[in-house]
Amino acid sequence: MSSSATIRHFLKDTDLTPAEQAEVLELAVRMKAAPYSVQPFAADGSGRKTVAVIFDKTSTRTRVSFATGVADMGGNALIINPGEAQIGHKESVEDTAKVLERMVSTIVWRTSAHSGLVAMAENSRVPVINALCDDYHPCQLLADLLTVKEHKGELKGVTMSYLGDAANNMANSYLLAGVTAGMHVRIAGPEGYLPAGDIVAAAEERAAETGGSVLITTDANAALEGADVVATDTWVSMGQEAEKEARLQLFREYSVDESAMALAAGDAVVLHCLPAYRGYEISAGVIDGPQSIVWDEAENRLHAQKALMAWLMHQSGLAAVDGLQPVAERV
Repeated sequence: MSSSATIRHFLKDTDLTPAEQAEVLELAVRMKAAPYSVQPFAADGSGRKTVAVIFDKTSTRTRVSFATGVADMGGNALIINPGEAQIGHKESVEDTAKVLERMVSTIVWRTSAHSGLVAMAENSRVPVINALCDDYHPCQLLADLLTVKEHKGELKGVTMSYLGDAANNMANSYLLAGVTAGMHVRIAGPEGYLPAGDIVAAAEERAAETGGSVLITTDANAALEGADVVATDTWVSMGQEAEKEARLQLFREYSVDESAMALAAGDAVVLHCLPAYRGYEISAGVIDGPQSIVWDEAENRLHAQKALMAWLMHQSGLAAVDGLQPVAERV
């Protein structure tokens, strides 16, 4: 592979063009069917085996899926747990990036500020992946889109509705990733808890390119009407525990329960990125019922992230993946 290739990072959903997103998802389908067929981290002399997986926030699915995925692809996941690194307090993000790039093949970081990820990427000669930040959760959306693709057959033209805290990272990523796939994305939440204007503008710009559409509303029923996919997220994210009671009252009209699902399409499917709190943002009957594809969604974190890591390594000229065009041939 060419050492002069531009290093590709994945910090927010629109870092992938529509064609690139589709290519990553197709690679995920292929790798799910043949889990050990792509080995960008194998010790064959072409690159480093180790991937740094850094956690400033605790995790279950992110940790297990990245560690398993790296191992499946011939590598070693160096897990750095909360409090075990000096990033941002004893040592700058910029200096950390310059150290890590000399030792690992990819940097995966679950953190708070998106600006930290940007600084890491700007100072790294290996791919940097956003494993969650306060503004975006793009790896989760790759898994969600893969899951919808499996159950609906296609993404373009599908209507996907998200209910609840619509000012959080999940709502932002549903908007951006959904319209990148050509979907019609509806976001519903109470006044004051809707996506920021710059996120909506970016989603509308991408939707104009793909034929998707954007609806931002405070009316849960309007968002649900005839929806093919219904998604939600916890109303109380990490760091918001002191606001729990107020939030439970504020978002109660946006619960994905049986009455909500009655407004969606008869064959609608349900997504939740987990952890879920039954009886609040989603009812037990829905998440554990026949329309739920939540457990497929959780598993697909593994397959989507494997495809993403392999694709970034290929695009960055750090490993070759059979079936993908050589980087030099891309326009």
